[in-house]
Amino acid sequence: MLTIHRQPVRHCDGLVRRGFLKAGALGLGGLSLAELLRQEAQAGVRSSRKAVIHLHLDGGPPQMDLIDPKPDAPSEIRGEFKSLPSKIPGVHLTELMPQVAAHADRFVFLRSLIGADGQHDAFQCQSGFTAKELAPIGGHPALGSAITKLLGRPQDPAPSFVDLMQGRPLVRNSARPGFLGPACAPFRPDLSHLFERQLEPGMQTELARLRAGHTLQLELTEGLSAGRLENRVELLGQFDRLRRDLDSSGSMAALDQFTQQAVGILTSGKFAAALDLTKENPRTLERFTPLMAEPNARHYTTEGPKSLQKLLLARRLIEAGVRCVSVSLSDFDTHGDNFERMRSLGPLLDHGLHMLVEDLRERGMLDDVLILAWGEFGRTPKVNRSAGRDHWPRVSMGIMAGGGLKTGQVIGATDKWAAEATSRPVHYQDVIATLYHHLGIDPQQDTLTDITGRPQHLVSVGQVISELL
Repeated sequence: MLTIHRQPVRHCDGLVRRGFLKAGALGLGGLSLAELLRQEAQAGVRSSRKAVIHLHLDGGPPQMDLIDPKPDAPSEIRGEFKSLPSKIPGVHLTELMPQVAAHADRFVFLRSLIGADGQHDAFQCQSGFTAKELAPIGGHPALGSAITKLLGRPQDPAPSFVDLMQGRPLVRNSARPGFLGPACAPFRPDLSHLFERQLEPGMQTELARLRAGHTLQLELTEGLSAGRLENRVELLGQFDRLRRDLDSSGSMAALDQFTQQAVGILTSGKFAAALDLTKENPRTLERFTPLMAEPNARHYTTEGPKSLQKLLLARRLIEAGVRCVSVSLSDFDTHGDNFERMRSLGPLLDHGLHMLVEDLRERGMLDDVLILAWGEFGRTPKVNRSAGRDHWPRVSMGIMAGGGLKTGQVIGATDKWAAEATSRPVHYQDVIATLYHHLGIDPQQDTLTDITGRPQHLVSVGQVISELL
């Protein structure tokens, strides 16, 4: 059973909410799919095949252990991993990234990310802003929520924004809609039965509180056939005819439109089918499930090889019409046993990125789908007493691919310890601005109206990364 988590909302348009369409069985305090789609009607009409897959490296990846090796640094800084030449002349990654290194001409390596807020969630990576900015009116929206507002259409076959993140990004509600309100919140399928991600004890209470009273499903209730559902729509349409005839504002007609769209999504099954991996070619599924040796010290929050199937889900959702999919790979919060844990996580990231790029290329989707992998900050150059690396907001890393970008290049550089950006600093908002540009949205000109009626720019300091265009 596919479950979606959404926040309950208070409606202010005076319409009576009809509970007949439950998108399956509506949970406590949940919204019907029709209501969510109706609220998204205020979005714009622009559309294309452009999309974004946003991979959050939960916990903050160590830049020097992945894409910015420092082989000449002291051992307590360079770590245990060897430098590996890539397909780009003069550019080295570490030995944990052999597949990406061999196909480095398909990637962009961001070595000089700055401006990290230092917070342990994915909100800045999702929005470009800190949680404090515009906090009194709800804060800035995640990029996917802005896409829903600007690009979503009532006739779309799928929601614009789907959040598949697990662990800390889910618990902290990182992909939130901010001042746009719940109508632009992401659809959140519950993947816990498919992908195990154990939570730290301190997060378990947070997650329980998040889940309480917000369940809605994207399947028809058992025993409710498509024909019966359509009959209910027709019956309720007859009941509402008088109200519709008397409604000069057109609100009832709009409600009917969204009800019909919700029925269309439910009865076609296209969106729900995209999340059903049993419908995928078994050979493709195998490609996204690498055979890897179990590490000596795998942390209990670290995901295993099966987690890469989330990237396959992301591709399937985009094929179904979703514009932005956020996924996560946990857990890069390596305060202890950094090197043992990275021996598991590094190859996972390497295989997942390579296979996602190859899969999209084979399907002719790579130029339309922009892939971004990054985390909330970097890790300390110096290894601590627990053989770990701590939080380091001064500089962090990112990897991009697809989207018609000029790949096969490195953006920026760091000092001899990977501690500071020494050339071409790239702000988090610069990356977000580039994602908006890929989607046909002008990050400097397009605005969103907040709850006070004031226009808000999509970025405040960000500029599109010109080297990528």
